[in-house]
Amino acid sequence: MKTWWTSTVATLEMIKWEHSIFALPFALTGALLAAGGWPRWSVLSWIVLCMVSARSAAMAFNRLVDAKLDAANPRTAMRALPAGQLQSGFVGGFVVVMSAVFLSAAGMLNRLTLELAPVALAVVLAYSYMKRLTRWSHVVLGLALGIAPAAAWIAVRGSLDARILALTAAVLLWVGGFDVLYACQDFEHDRKAGLNSVPQAFGVEAAFWIARGMHVGMVVLMVWLIVLFGLGKLAMTGVVVVAGLLLYEHLIVSPQDMRRMNAAFFTLNGIISVLFFCFVAADVLWRQ
Repeated sequence: MKTWWTSTVATLEMIKWEHSIFALPFALTGALLAAGGWPRWSVLSWIVLCMVSARSAAMAFNRLVDAKLDAANPRTAMRALPAGQLQSGFVGGFVVVMSAVFLSAAGMLNRLTLELAPVALAVVLAYSYMKRLTRWSHVVLGLALGIAPAAAWIAVRGSLDARILALTAAVLLWVGGFDVLYACQDFEHDRKAGLNSVPQAFGVEAAFWIARGMHVGMVVLMVWLIVLFGLGKLAMTGVVVVAGLLLYEHLIVSPQDMRRMNAAFFTLNGIISVLFFCFVAADVLWRQ
């Protein structure tokens, strides 16, 4: 019988908790803009805990809900649950614990974050069912990550400024776009299994063009964000860097060759979020 510790490690590996890096820098960007500089370290700490725990709950829930689907897909059949390396009961308990941690951390920030925390949790958990309901499940995943900067703004200010929604929309398109690309790998399986996705609905070639359009929209929204907040050349340089990395991402994968999809999906997107935060942070802090 697996020990509690061994199962926890296996769960963290299954959900790839280190990929929290995708949305976390955008949440920190929202916090930085809300504070006009570095927020208090206590606030930052609770924001980070909220982000990591919410994502961990959502990813574990997704693996739990999709266990049978993963078992039928050659690409995912060796994941921990379908492979029998983890028990569904343990993973379900992990979801409950991470959800409780998220709600508790939200309650340490301010009243509005606590009131909205169940809504945010519902959004990130609901994504797991979207591929059964709509071809635009990628947009729901984008929303799940896109609410991070707006949530971080609320965590700092206790209220919402509509300007930060430009970053929410940018992250939504960014995540939605790369999830469309990633789903192209499962085109044949999704059609056989009756699952919905943009590639399944429109074909792989069209899906690539839709992803490209979403990423162009992301860059436009980032420029608008800089205008709205009166940021300067450093932040704009960050947008240029992001645009260049997105272009490279689209150059290394194609409908005919998806062998480098993992590099585009995991490595480049992690770099994009970190670099954008660094450029915006440098711009904001330089002006202080």
